[in-house]
Amino acid sequence: MSSEEMLREVAAEVSTCSKCNLCKGRTKAVPGEGTPNAKILFIGEGPGFHEDRQGRPFVGPAGQFLDELLASISLKRSDVFITNVVKCRPPNNRDPLPEEISACNDYLDRQIAALKPRVIVTLGRYSMAKFFGNEKISAIHGRARKKNGYICIAMYHPAAGLHQASLKDTIREDFKKIPLVIAEAERMAAEVPLKVSEPVKPQEEPPQQLSLF
Repeated sequence: MSSEEMLREVAAEVSTCSKCNLCKGRTKAVPGEGTPNAKILFIGEGPGFHEDRQGRPFVGPAGQFLDELLASISLKRSDVFITNVVKCRPPNNRDPLPEEISACNDYLDRQIAALKPRVIVTLGRYSMAKFFGNEKISAIHGRARKKNGYICIAMYHPAAGLHQASLKDTIREDFKKIPLVIAEAERMAAEVPLKVSEPVKPQEEPPQQLSLF
């Protein structure tokens, strides 16, 4: 199966998923969107009000800020792939529960396997936890680390910049590092072909800090 076919299969399953109770309150599931050839995968936390209505990720105010951030490094949505840890909106935008994250985890692993991105950018602490365990985002944001064969960067969720103005500039500065990380990922890939045979497991060896930042 091609990357596009694998992503389409996941999206079809997500659209009718009933693995957890979030399915009961959704208007539309939000599997994610972007190019199957994306070098960068952005992983948020979960759909909000606007995403639930449209079935697309990051289309509300946080999504508008994300578009601005992408433009700042000469990227568009069509250049990347954007998804979330959970694919249905938690009630009243509450934090996703462990069992909800677990129910969606296979979908996310399959999306990662289909895309084989050079770089994974986690947006917010719930997607960060998949790769960085219990580390604090305030301590590791903007840093590139190698984990499970990918280069991962933990970043604040764009919504955090909307709720706390002081974080907006921090998020902007962190985004400016992405082109450097992509270049490093390309260099590493040229030296050693990317091998990803196992799903991402949160409790494996600690992430390897890269020397970039």
